[in-house]
Amino acid sequence: MFLSIGMVIFNATQVNWKDPFTQKSSIAVIGIMAALCAFLLLLLLILSKRISKKLNR
Repeated sequence: MFLSIGMVIFNATQVNWKDPFTQKSSIAVIGIMAALCAFLLLLLLILSKRISKKLNR
């Protein structure tokens, strides 16, 4: 989970915010979106495990 946050921060520093659709910046934007998706999937996994533990009690 911390790795995905680190990837978002790293890729955010690589984006040229004045022109985010140049080649290098677009790769960084895609990396940010992929890391955010990974973060959300990990968050869903953690929440589903908590719910299943509560239901099994």
